Amino acid sequence: MSSPLDPHLRRALADRVRYYNDLGIYDFYRRETSPDRAPGEPLSDEESTASPPLELGAMTTLSGRAPTGTGTETGGMGGESARRARRPDPAARLRLIREDIGDCTRCRLHKQGRKQIVFGVGNPGADLMFIGEAPGADEDEQGEPFVGRAGLLLNNMIRAMGLGRKDVYIANIIKCRPPGNRTPERDECETCSPFLLRQIEAVEPQVIVALGAVAAKTLLAVNAPMSELRGRWFDFRGTKLRVTYHPAFLLRDPRQKKEAWKDLQTVMKELGLRIPAKQQEL
Repeated sequence: MSSPLDPHLRRALADRVRYYNDLGIYDFYRRETSPDRAPGEPLSDEESTASPPLELGAMTTLSGRAPTGTGTETGGMGGESARRARRPDPAARLRLIREDIGDCTRCRLHKQGRKQIVFGVGNPGADLMFIGEAPGADEDEQGEPFVGRAGLLLNNMIRAMGLGRKDVYIANIIKCRPPGNRTPERDECETCSPFLLRQIEAVEPQVIVALGAVAAKTLLAVNAPMSELRGRWFDFRGTKLRVTYHPAFLLRDPRQKKEAWKDLQTVMKELGLRIPAKQQEL
């Protein structure tokens, strides 16, 4: 049994891993060391340049991705199930991200009336993730995304898919309410989106639904109207992404609910969910 890491060393390692993640490096492999080395003792020059090869089963990746070429895409559990069984605990990863955010003061919004951080809610291992624009007044008050009138409509949309709120994961592009519910500024999105990207990486959904133009344009880094964004699949860092209307927009223009339902049915088909024979009311 390995000795526990010194708390200071553990924090230093976590900081280093996050640093490499920000650089786009996610895979880390365990190196076997001498059993009589004290915890935290540095490697010798000889050990730092050579180490015995590990069996593929001993490899670990902090991102949850299997190392390329290991043959783990096939096996007893098969494909997606095996991958998810191997990945680190998504709930623990989400807790770490929330701790990293802290009582955020990285952009101007902390000085403009926001009450609290609105992080995310739902199933940490969800196959489906909804991403909206920003918290509103109700969300800022309760600390949870989509709990106001738009949230009630989103709940109806999720139920129409045969799912519950607890079955999906819900987050926003930014985590603080803009004053007067204005559209988030570009620099605010750029400051906050790295945390969202880490949330997506932790949950590893099969499908992302971008709710509204702001979410879609920010995630896809495009400037296109909804008419061009809807009705097609996008690849977002290896995850399928679909764009539909934001529930707040549907409250203003209920005529578009049928179009939103078409978008959701396409998502259901991708996830293998049963599409009801009768037209659902959103």
